[in-house]
Amino acid sequence: MSDAAMGAAMNVVLHDYWRSSAAYRLRIAFNLLGLPYVSRPVDLLAGDQRGADNLARNPQGLVPTVEMDGLTLTQSLAVLEYLNETREAGFLPADVAGRARVRALAYAVAMDIHPVCNLRVARHAVGLGGAATMEGWMQHFIGLGLEGLEGMLMQDMPGQVCHGDRIGLADICLMPQLYNADRWGVALDRFPRIAAIGAHLATIPAFAAAHPDLCKPVA
Repeated sequence: MSDAAMGAAMNVVLHDYWRSSAAYRLRIAFNLLGLPYVSRPVDLLAGDQRGADNLARNPQGLVPTVEMDGLTLTQSLAVLEYLNETREAGFLPADVAGRARVRALAYAVAMDIHPVCNLRVARHAVGLGGAATMEGWMQHFIGLGLEGLEGMLMQDMPGQVCHGDRIGLADICLMPQLYNADRWGVALDRFPRIAAIGAHLATIPAFAAAHPDLCKPVA
């Protein structure tokens, strides 16, 4: 890495929330790249995401937001692709078929499970009344999503991680979802392939250091 790139790396700022799945993905990615960053917490429970400062950098009122390379970047998958292209991260395979498969696995988590289990969505659904509870909602949709993902993983490419033995985009998306599965009481017994991948990823320092329990702001 050039001196200029090193200097830019030192100026990476991650506006995040410790339990945000999307922010968790980026912490993993930065750790994998050995890219130092400064964390600036945005307290979702306190409503900081709707404050003027956060809306100025992220008009959706979401986290994470990344400031790096003179840019303000939002949407975790877009940031991961940016890192892949600018830092030669290797988050996607070299072959086009492999890239399609890894993206499909990543999207199954980030675009199918995550949005419907986002706290603001789940709270709204439960707030509409009826028999729905937060735990029931989360358990239903996380379980349903992981069932589909397990089937996708069983179709092809055995290995230690989602696509062979090289950590990639799908693994970065999977680990935060497994944290949420554990948080909401979704057992992984029915998903042996996912459970095995998760157990392996948990042993990798870049994943372990990004765990929410280690990133929770000190009160």
